[in-house]
Amino acid sequence: MLISSYSRGSITMNMASIFAEPKQLPHIPRVDQELMESFRGDEHSLNIDDISGKVAKDQSLTAKVLRLANSAHFGVPRTVATPQDAVMLLGFGTLRTMVLASGVTSAFSKIEGFDQNVFWKDAFSIAEISKWIAGFTPEADKDTAFTCGMMHSVGNLLIRMFYPKEAASIDQAEAMSSSKRHTLEHGHFGYNSADVGAELAKRWKFPEIIQNAIAQQYLPENSEEYSKEAGIIYIARYLKRAHDQNLSEDEIVAGFPLQVADKIGMNVNKAYSDLASLGELHSGLDSLIED
Repeated sequence: MLISSYSRGSITMNMASIFAEPKQLPHIPRVDQELMESFRGDEHSLNIDDISGKVAKDQSLTAKVLRLANSAHFGVPRTVATPQDAVMLLGFGTLRTMVLASGVTSAFSKIEGFDQNVFWKDAFSIAEISKWIAGFTPEADKDTAFTCGMMHSVGNLLIRMFYPKEAASIDQAEAMSSSKRHTLEHGHFGYNSADVGAELAKRWKFPEIIQNAIAQQYLPENSEEYSKEAGIIYIARYLKRAHDQNLSEDEIVAGFPLQVADKIGMNVNKAYSDLASLGELHSGLDSLIED
């Protein structure tokens, strides 16, 4: 992936400067990186007992996973006492989601003047909507779509960490104009948060399917080539905005990005019949950010 740069006065705003000092970058636990291997092929190729054993060795991570697993959202028939129980009662896919969400959310330090709780709640909403869209899209994996949705805006956080004043300036410009944030970012830096997020995903050793989804999430606007998962994120962001604006189902259908839906093969008619369920979607992960 190319590292973009942009000269603005005497300041060079470049992605290389963000990634120049690896120690300053957010880091996720090694077990998260190992779990990423399961997105590259058959999850059964992993030793699930080994993975759950590694989770168990991290007391903080285990506590978060067990708190999630025993929450009312998952409704398990008995108490989940160990990561191994979580696999047995919830399945490997759910354990993987919990561990990845915990690792990603805890990797970023607090950013002064920015509400990260709201940020992650929005990310989890996009993730759950992405998973819903995948259910109407041939050859789309729901867990992969969820992870792509959860990760789609991490580049925004990284930009805020390294360029807080510039990010605040873009916040103001976004609030005062009809311009989209990624366009404003590109005008200011020469790249946008999707570029940064994809580079971070690469350094975290996430598979290319997730890197590409993050990098290409804005391309459908320009009718360029993009991955199926990027199209899913694009539609999920549309549906999240529609929900936030309290649009009716008729209004959602009227503005639906059909060109993108057609390109990824989404069965929109079937999805339209299930739009009412969007308001009930919930990832169950919000307690990760309520400490």
